[in-house]
Amino acid sequence: MGRPGVRADIGVIGGSGFYAFLDAAEEVRVSTPYGEPSDPLVVGEVGGRRVAFLPRHGRDHRFPPHRIPYRANLWALRSVGVREVLAPCAVGGLRAELGPGALVVPDQLVDRTTGRAQTYYDTGAVHVSFADPYCPRGRAAAVATARAAGVEIRDGGVMVVIDGPRFSTRAESRWYAGQGWSVVNMTGHPEAVLARELALCYTTIALVTDLDAGIHTEAAGVTQEEVFRVFAANTARLRDLLHDVVAALPSARDCPCPGALAGIDVPLELP
Repeated sequence: MGRPGVRADIGVIGGSGFYAFLDAAEEVRVSTPYGEPSDPLVVGEVGGRRVAFLPRHGRDHRFPPHRIPYRANLWALRSVGVREVLAPCAVGGLRAELGPGALVVPDQLVDRTTGRAQTYYDTGAVHVSFADPYCPRGRAAAVATARAAGVEIRDGGVMVVIDGPRFSTRAESRWYAGQGWSVVNMTGHPEAVLARELALCYTTIALVTDLDAGIHTEAAGVTQEEVFRVFAANTARLRDLLHDVVAALPSARDCPCPGALAGIDVPLELP
């Protein structure tokens, strides 16, 4: 289902407050076996590369984190030819040095969500390797591009993903920080594992919008207004960085991601 003539190589999934990415672009509606994606894809060109953009929550932010059609989103992107995904997102900082405005390219993920559909494979034995959730090649390109542009960015860190839509209690926040984790988010899972199940390269660039509750005991709790305000103030900066990263991504996928399903009998036809 949903194999339109318009094609793209790279997908960008925009997070909270990130609802547009391409200027001159074509809207493409894609149907999937998992329902409609969050919004029609918008396909255009950046730095000589064909890019499909999809706002994770929808352009009107109608999908809360636990209701995002993650399976449809990743399937729709692969349907138009996407094999590499850049996934900017908003996060809370769990370390004092990761305050509002900081950028992090995580290398690890901890899943604390429940009840979300997190696989395409409901029959048969399909167990993908997920020891390293993010594409090493995409991560390296993101970090190198940012530093070449003089943008301060943290290379590596653990992103813990919670259900939301509520923010953490102080006790939860202190627990996450006590584990040595770096940032907390509500949308990074199952998005990352679904990308792996489709043998896609997947790289997260996280923008810290707040210090999570409990990191400083005197701090007020996190508010939605604060998160949206900080993300809005950094949207242009993040958009410019993503444009540069798209242009800098090597065309050859010399990473483990394309072979994620090697030797596995997949019980469905991938787009």
